[in-house]
Amino acid sequence: MPPTPLDLTARLLLTPQDPEGPARAARLKELGLGDEPIPKLDAYAHELARITGAPVAAVNVIDEQRQYFAGLYDATMDPAKGPVDPNGGLGRVMPRELGYCVHVVARRTALVLEDVSDFARFAVNAVVDEVGVATYLGAPLIDPLSGMALGTVCAVDQRPRPWGQEGLRTVKAMAAEVQQEILRRSR
Repeated sequence: MPPTPLDLTARLLLTPQDPEGPARAARLKELGLGDEPIPKLDAYAHELARITGAPVAAVNVIDEQRQYFAGLYDATMDPAKGPVDPNGGLGRVMPRELGYCVHVVARRTALVLEDVSDFARFAVNAVVDEVGVATYLGAPLIDPLSGMALGTVCAVDQRPRPWGQEGLRTVKAMAAEVQQEILRRSR
């Protein structure tokens, strides 16, 4: 049998392949995540924003087609306009291919981008121009029962910032807390 050729194209994809997408979507449905805001998850997002000093933080779940911010704190959004601000802010729903959370889910490990313009793969993402994201800090949400990456806990800012090891520890600790909340929801 001839050797299998090495496929380097997967490394070049801007949006990573997602073979767990269908199973993740089914698990999110079982957990009741991805269709409406969850006040407890909004509180986690607000706390992450407070600790990191970021204007935007989220608890994000990812299905096959989109990302849904089940928990969101966006200091740029007018609370009187509800969860989707037509004049700016992230809103609750974003296409799957936008942003950096899909990379965290695919890699199943935290991602720290202190300045997205330093990374060609991430600098070309539409959230840079459309939302003004200049920095990203995210950790995966691993479902304690299935072991599947369901989404992320993340923080973003419109200016580069040095998250450092402290930021990484903070986002991982917050992800661990949210994972426990997901475990409580599954009972």
